[in-house]
Amino acid sequence: MFEDRVDAGRQLAQLLDEHDVDIDVVLAVPRGGLPVGRAVADAFDVPLDIVAAKKLGAPGNPELAIGAAASDGSVWLNDGLIDRLGIGEGYVESERKRAAETARQKVDRYRQGREEIDLAGKRVAIVDDGVATGATTTACIERVKNADAAYVLLAVPVGPPDTVERLRGVADEVICDETPPHFSAVGQFYRSFAQVTDEEAVAYLER
Repeated sequence: MFEDRVDAGRQLAQLLDEHDVDIDVVLAVPRGGLPVGRAVADAFDVPLDIVAAKKLGAPGNPELAIGAAASDGSVWLNDGLIDRLGIGEGYVESERKRAAETARQKVDRYRQGREEIDLAGKRVAIVDDGVATGATTTACIERVKNADAAYVLLAVPVGPPDTVERLRGVADEVICDETPPHFSAVGQFYRSFAQVTDEEAVAYLER
């Protein structure tokens, strides 16, 4: 159980240090990942930037994720679910563009004109406050890979065992502090899990 996201970030940073992790930059997933990412970036004395993705919703059921797209258009698709639902390519492409644009707007809103960090050849840690299904996380990993990063580490405080195991096949390395078998939501593992405001998100990024 973590006190809050800052506490989770400090514990995660300690775990990464115990694993002798070598990173050049931390990318936090807004908004909840920013307090966690800031703690990790400060502990390793590396820059903090953001990476964002949005879910692709199924027709008539936008809460059902058929994939996710990052701000640069990098995409992960749940092909099995798309096939089972009989969703056409046109719909998927339209949803990909919508999700990518929404993610791009989110990145621009928090970055506030600051230039993004060039990830080519860098050892990058993607940090969030936790993972659940891993859909948007996978798209974020693909986005960093497509930026020619030398190494992509996913570092999160908590996630369900099956999701964490699947993500090990996507990132170069996954380090997760807790993988409880009885997982329903990320927030259940935090004593304080108040929503991070836009203003707080920008402040964490600007430090």
